[in-house]
Amino acid sequence: MFTKFIPSLLTVGNLILGIIALMLTVNGRTADAALLVVIGMVLDGLDGRVARWLRAESAFGKELDSLSDIVTFGVAPAFIMYQSMLQYEGFIGIVIAVMFPIAGALRLARFNVQRSSTKYFIGLPITAAGGILATMALYQNLIQQASSVLPVAMVLLAVLMVSRVRYPNFKKVAFPRSAIVVVPLLAIIVVVVFRYQHSAVNRLIFIPLAVYALYGVWRFISKRRRRIDEDLESEAVHSNES
Repeated sequence: MFTKFIPSLLTVGNLILGIIALMLTVNGRTADAALLVVIGMVLDGLDGRVARWLRAESAFGKELDSLSDIVTFGVAPAFIMYQSMLQYEGFIGIVIAVMFPIAGALRLARFNVQRSSTKYFIGLPITAAGGILATMALYQNLIQQASSVLPVAMVLLAVLMVSRVRYPNFKKVAFPRSAIVVVPLLAIIVVVVFRYQHSAVNRLIFIPLAVYALYGVWRFISKRRRRIDEDLESEAVHSNES
């Protein structure tokens, strides 16, 4: 019977990490806060799979997952970015910082009411957007040299979350049950390496997530261009026939 609560415990663990990340950010420990967001990504990817393994999926778990995600991947990354640089941008910085979690909340609300697909997500998942933003804030040199780049990137991430761009859904990818044994070891390795090699793990996490975000945009533009070309060809055929 206890096994039914394991997925929810993982989700609550994700929520706890988000709350602690906020506390660390207040104290100026943005690198440690970003680490907790990254670990939260691991738990977020794990809770759904564990629920399916244990046949413990429920509407309660789905709602709890969304509430946890908005804190860990919406509010916490936005606060990390605000503490890192947006606080120096005045009112505009406040607007951008608020925009990100609001877009995340809209993204999650839409996801909960729409018919989910096993192949793709509609809009950039908040987990990926939050992971990108949290690790992006660690590029201190970039922040100092290009103060306008990161706020623009943050706005783009918010727009992508509420967009109709499709992204591959890896949450439904099946893993053997034995893989769960590796997760605690992987989490320990991530914590240790991140603690002493922030830049290395930052690149390890940031680059694949950024590629994932850009892939959806590239695929969306390619499909639109292909559709326009097909419409032009169709119009040309009709005009020739007439």
